[in-house]
Amino acid sequence: MKIWLGVLLLLLVAPAPAIAQTVTRVSDGDTIRVLINGKEERIRLACIDAPEMKQVPFGAASRDRLRQLTPVGSTVRLRTFNRDRFGRLIAEVFHAGENVNLQMVREGQAVVYRQYLQNCDRNAYLPAEWEAKQRRSGF
Repeated sequence: MKIWLGVLLLLLVAPAPAIAQTVTRVSDGDTIRVLINGKEERIRLACIDAPEMKQVPFGAASRDRLRQLTPVGSTVRLRTFNRDRFGRLIAEVFHAGENVNLQMVREGQAVVYRQYLQNCDRNAYLPAEWEAKQRRSGF
């Protein structure tokens, strides 16, 4: 009886797995749109900041790389945190089991957004940014 109670308690407190979502659009280097329960939602990639589209040529290059990592029609998983002041969901995005946010930093297509890093793994993001700078990758 105690074992079953322990298993039941574990199931009740364990986080629910992220639900797969379909990418409908990549707006820039840190924003995508996905379908969630039949509704299109804007997703702001957590813990990173990518160049703006008007920052030529880096904005377009960052967006294009995010399009390669999360193609329209592909399935992604989201680890959501909250919403920003524009109503976008803030999330880490995973495609094919890889953390897309972290990959963008590794490749120098985005930098760590230190002001909003509290929900992400500092021990992964900060070294990835440092290594990209050392290699002079991206912008």
